[in-house]
Amino acid sequence: MHDYRLVIDGEQVAGEEGHFAVIDPASGSAFAECPAGSLAQLDRAVVAARAAFGAWQAYSHAQRCEALGRIADDIEREADELARLIVREQGKPLALAHAEIGGGVAWTRYAASQEIPVETIERSPTQQIELHHRPVGVVASITPWNWPFMIAVWHLMPALRAGNCVVSKPSSLTPLSTLRLIEIIARHVPRGVINGVTGGHGFGGAITAHPDIDKIVFTGSTATGQQVMQAAAGNLKRLTLELGGNDAAIVLPETPVAAVAEEIFQAAFINMGQTCAALKRLYVHESQYRELAEALADIARRQVVGDGLEAGVTFGPLQNADQLSLVCELVDDARAQGAEVLCGGERLDRPGFFYPPTIVIGVSDGQRLVDEEQFGPVLPLIAYTHVEDALRRANASSMGLGGSVWGADEAHAQAIANRLESGVAWVNCHAQIQPNTPFGGCKMSGFGVEFGLQGLLEFTTPQLRFTRPLPSPAAS
Repeated sequence: MHDYRLVIDGEQVAGEEGHFAVIDPASGSAFAECPAGSLAQLDRAVVAARAAFGAWQAYSHAQRCEALGRIADDIEREADELARLIVREQGKPLALAHAEIGGGVAWTRYAASQEIPVETIERSPTQQIELHHRPVGVVASITPWNWPFMIAVWHLMPALRAGNCVVSKPSSLTPLSTLRLIEIIARHVPRGVINGVTGGHGFGGAITAHPDIDKIVFTGSTATGQQVMQAAAGNLKRLTLELGGNDAAIVLPETPVAAVAEEIFQAAFINMGQTCAALKRLYVHESQYRELAEALADIARRQVVGDGLEAGVTFGPLQNADQLSLVCELVDDARAQGAEVLCGGERLDRPGFFYPPTIVIGVSDGQRLVDEEQFGPVLPLIAYTHVEDALRRANASSMGLGGSVWGADEAHAQAIANRLESGVAWVNCHAQIQPNTPFGGCKMSGFGVEFGLQGLLEFTTPQLRFTRPLPSPAAS
């Protein structure tokens, strides 16, 4: 068994608070132990990051990019081991875990290729004005359990590329693949530039309130994001918050069902629905409501549910017992209010946290399954008569992460998508993200962006440089 350690100031160290169990969601039993760090170790990690910052920010852009390239090479070499570890701690099928590692490599290589621009505002004989972007300082990354490796890459690589030093805290439910990532990064950067800590209750709060951390990048629930924002006020930390979502999709009348059903299914059920930007509410015109529902149910019935390490499995368990309980509760509530469950709808009678892909019809706004983020393998379909009404209902949520419109008339679909109140609006696709395209939410889904140049600049602070030449000495 791999001996998992914290990484503090370039050293792999044991946790001073012992260990805690990491559960395999396919069995419901512990398969590994993770070190539990102390608050004193957290302080040492922050001190190490602060001490390393002066030298790391002085590295040239080329040197930092070269280090990221070497990190990407190591991730590729160790991809199979990392993917299998993700399956054990998170539950997703092995093919999807490999895709997560591949995405991590792609995002790392993209960060290594990025330029940080200098904007010339004025250049004249009397003065020169430029806008530069300097690293923020010490960045703390707090990541969730649904994409533990990929989201850590999203946080860490642009932070390092911009010249910051980092303290990373993964979810205690899925800490191991992130700790392995931090070990890889530590091989290629000076000691103290990257630090990885884990801990029990109160550890995240200690990070967000820490007076010597300059920025927090957090991905997780809206409720926790609000706590992060409150705690960060002490020293006015910079924040990037990617929070919950309840993404709506509108299928316009006369959309060819056969052309969109598979794409819609994958957008809703990627990672067993445990994705912030997954499609979570589907508004379908009444003329095609039953047809699309049955098409989605047929796809759901073809999924092979099981342990992600087993051959042929396409659909794994939920990651944890609490999330499974929430999904059961929401479906039971909808059923009690007269909803029809076309497929799935019951926890599987086997060890682990298994719930099959579930299609629910006969629901509407105001019911919990529609109004709340289920974050699991259930898709409610809501019938509508008029497109304007569907748009109004889609926008009624307090969340605003992503949304999509589907239709054969692309211009009409784009016009409707333009009116969605969401950070991202997709047309004839959903949950499509790329390293070069900014991604972020609005309303209660957070603020700030990741990816692209805008995402990289989130890890910098602007500095205006105003230069005037000295006057020439007076002639003697």
